[in-house]
Amino acid sequence: MATLGQFATDKYHVRTTMFTRSCRSARLAAQGRASAASVIDCPCSNCGVLDPKETFLTRSESLSKAFEVSKDHAMNIQRFAAFSDGSVGGNPAGVVICDTLPEAAIMQRIAADVGYSETVFATREQDHWRVRYFAPEAEVEFCGHATIALGAALALHQGDGVYALQLNNNAITVESRRDGGELVAMLQSPPTFSMPAPTAILSQGLALFSLREDELDPKLPPAIANAGVNHLVLALKSRERLAAMSYVFEDGRRFMTDEGIGTISLIFAESQQRFHARNPFAIGGVYEDCATGAAAAALGGYLRDLGWPHGGSIEVVQGEDMGQRSLLFAEITAQRGASVRVSGRVRRLESPI
Repeated sequence: MATLGQFATDKYHVRTTMFTRSCRSARLAAQGRASAASVIDCPCSNCGVLDPKETFLTRSESLSKAFEVSKDHAMNIQRFAAFSDGSVGGNPAGVVICDTLPEAAIMQRIAADVGYSETVFATREQDHWRVRYFAPEAEVEFCGHATIALGAALALHQGDGVYALQLNNNAITVESRRDGGELVAMLQSPPTFSMPAPTAILSQGLALFSLREDELDPKLPPAIANAGVNHLVLALKSRERLAAMSYVFEDGRRFMTDEGIGTISLIFAESQQRFHARNPFAIGGVYEDCATGAAAAALGGYLRDLGWPHGGSIEVVQGEDMGQRSLLFAEITAQRGASVRVSGRVRRLESPI
């Protein structure tokens, strides 16, 4: 049987950035883009109190420094909400298309300033696009919603089509097209695999969310699922318990960093093909993602390994409890370990959220 060590436990390389707090409201307040009082009202205020002794760069200072260092790299920063529910919802992502990729530290700084859960950087290299993903506090090996956002950007500027993407450790594709007035994108994930959640990891995961084992759905046993990144999957018996999800941010970040977990997929099976999900992403400096394509792909692979009667596809509703309802669709073939196709609609954002 596979061990957790055989999963890519170093997928997240946490780096020091100008932002040391996870709370988006705290970061915005520190940059002068929101009042400090907004930190108190933030739903993730339990992630920590902003320390007035910490030094932060203003948004204009950080942008100036980022572009001063990266002046030799022509950049085009765009913003999209991936996996939107029509004209609302979706997970915002930054898309930076460059002549050449800047140094990692510069990309990290730009991602921190953009402030979304991920920003994707891409440059054209012969017959493919070289792609890297950065969360506000870490580089990530694969990000589904940022890939979907990149697909939308490529459709707008390069035309409809299938684009080959070279990641740090995987080669994937994204297909994108303009559908009337809407943008649609579909990614083929890295190969998938899953294993039962080790006892120690399960115990820590349950403690993090103050969950009891009898609150878990026995039809969907706890697991580590991977489609480029590790996800701890915890299926709950009730939608209400999912809605009540909360955790201490620093505890979550420590746990996820120590165990090499990208997100924790808390799910509720409404039916055999429709799931509700919430995805804490503390390791990347984000309390919760409102749409997580990598987790949807990993879930699809896990359901296939489990023998779940998915009928070849599933729908994932995510972000509803955050007021950012998002819809993700995953197509699952019968071949064990094969890539999962994840698709959704995309909104272009004219201004930062």
